[in-house]
Amino acid sequence: MNGDLPSTFVQGFHDEDAVRKMKYVPLGDTGLIVSQIGIGGTCFSSLFGEYDEAEAIATIHQALKSGINYIDTAPYYGQGSSEELIGKALKTVPREAYYIATKVGRYGVKNFNDKSDTGFDYTAKRTLQSVEHSLKLLGINAVDVIQIHDIEFPETIDTVLNECLPTLEEHVVNKGKARFIGVTGYPVSVLKDCVARSKVKISSIISYARFTLIDDTLSEYLEFFKENNVVVINAAIFQMGLLSNDGPQPWHPAHEKTKQICKQAGDYCKAHGIELGQLALYHALTKQPGPPLHLIGMNNRNILQSNLEVIHNSISDKHLEVLKEINEKFFSKVEHRHWEGVEVKAYRQTFGLKY
Repeated sequence: MNGDLPSTFVQGFHDEDAVRKMKYVPLGDTGLIVSQIGIGGTCFSSLFGEYDEAEAIATIHQALKSGINYIDTAPYYGQGSSEELIGKALKTVPREAYYIATKVGRYGVKNFNDKSDTGFDYTAKRTLQSVEHSLKLLGINAVDVIQIHDIEFPETIDTVLNECLPTLEEHVVNKGKARFIGVTGYPVSVLKDCVARSKVKISSIISYARFTLIDDTLSEYLEFFKENNVVVINAAIFQMGLLSNDGPQPWHPAHEKTKQICKQAGDYCKAHGIELGQLALYHALTKQPGPPLHLIGMNNRNILQSNLEVIHNSISDKHLEVLKEINEKFFSKVEHRHWEGVEVKAYRQTFGLKY
């Protein structure tokens, strides 16, 4: 930090007043000082519905100028469309103004008639090809964090441990194409197992939808990751749309009863002139102990502004009262608080995998 300004501050690019209002935290022992919220790249793809490219790029620019300095994306998000859009946005942004992370390992299925195309590949060859392609799409020479994506899907994590991680260390980090290595996934137990068994330094994990108003699983593991000097990045505060007034996409894997309860909570918030997503963000930011960095999908400036309002001003007494009420009236009744195993089972059935 330079006074009240982070090292990512660039005179003439940033809105200095907005940057001074942003809250910054150390990202574990990486030496990076990051904004409390980062840009999640999933929303720059069709996974979460249609979006306007020009508006999405304008949102990225405004977010960065407002002091958000961390971006996360992946080849899987639209099979490269997220990285490509972010690359377009970053053409006019000084490289020193942001930190960026992408992933390897999960790519999405291009041809469902070809059962050998499973959408996952953690081999050394594919990993190196993926890194080079990502850098090309992003228009940069190196990322700050390179992550192995959704490690719960293979039969075992042996290829991740014995091939993908060493490849990233030797041929990506040691060659200056990334600074740190991370792993991501939905079951936090799998992330813990990977960290415990890895001979390669894992600097970060991304856990998504496990530190929210309806699922607090991540809290059980925070001490383990802290003891192992692994920083926890929290994603999907809004449970991939469940905890928002608009609700989730049709493909959302949550239990139907859980979806119904969350819709009731969203309708209740809407009736009181409040966005459920702001309550979800407040919960994630204030629950202690908690992760330092929270990734949020923001593909239009209205969503960005809604999140910045919580960062800058917290929430009102009315918001707090409604938060208390929806916890008591709705979320206390949720029985199925997660969908662990649902997506992996569906994936295995699709490709006829017996493990």
